[in-house]
Amino acid sequence: MDISELAAEIIGGRRLGRNDDLTVLTKAATESLCRAADSIRAALCGSRADLCSIINGKSGRCPENCRFCAQSAHNRTGIDEYGFLDEETILAEFRHNAERGVHRFSIVTAGRTLSGDDFEKAVSAYRRMRDECGSIKLCASHGLLTEEQFVRLRESGVTTYHCNIETSRRNFPNICTTHTFDDKIACIKRAQKCGLNVCSGGIIGMGETWEDRVDMALTLAELGIRSVPINALRPIKGTALENETPLTEEDILRTAAIFRFILPEAYIRLAAGRIIMENSGERAFRSGVNAAITGDMLTTSGNNIQTDREMLTGLGFEV
Repeated sequence: MDISELAAEIIGGRRLGRNDDLTVLTKAATESLCRAADSIRAALCGSRADLCSIINGKSGRCPENCRFCAQSAHNRTGIDEYGFLDEETILAEFRHNAERGVHRFSIVTAGRTLSGDDFEKAVSAYRRMRDECGSIKLCASHGLLTEEQFVRLRESGVTTYHCNIETSRRNFPNICTTHTFDDKIACIKRAQKCGLNVCSGGIIGMGETWEDRVDMALTLAELGIRSVPINALRPIKGTALENETPLTEEDILRTAAIFRFILPEAYIRLAAGRIIMENSGERAFRSGVNAAITGDMLTTSGNNIQTDREMLTGLGFEV
């Protein structure tokens, strides 16, 4: 089937699944695939773009052995390590982002989970942010939490929980062995059960195949995920993946377009790795992408908020 015909069917209501032959997505010419993906975005999502920003609320010393992560205690990257930030520091960063028109703001913490006094500090910070500026949506990313913790986050003003599945089920054991793919899925389902939306995606460029990328997108679709960050690995010295071959921009564009075909109504969100793309990923926003993480990333520099707003407005998006 021609890729434009498939796009028209998706716009008309068809949804792709595991029983479909999806080789057309990996074999189609990149330019045609991206153009068709953007037609799906325009028809089903409109012109609204979504910008979110994060603060690294607790850095380093994570006991998990994720091979890509600069914050894992199993890797030696020399990043800054610190405990949970004081509330005023978090509030100052929140205000900075709110004033610049970011739609969502999240505290992200290193570690398998967040508990004890640190969790209480997070809840207090979310309550203050909710009370101060209710127009900006609050997100959270604190590892594998319990149902009780998810309920408390929701009550404190958090509307979305972030938990990446990282890669396909097949490839996950090659990336991490201290927790499992099923641990991730169970966490996502607990958050959803407690009334939270879930933001979940992964990282490309970790040695996975195109079939792994397709499988990751299918898993996210099956979970009903509507916010999907795509991170392009930037090999960091001191991690187990420091010698991985960097992705090309075409790799990232094709991945984003494939995700749009499989998740036609989601926010497909450019995340880490935008710096390796021309004009901060401008072509991606003509290839089915309609969201981005802006500002600084966790351990690498990000993109200026105002620059992102100007770029998206120039492309015809409503920001």
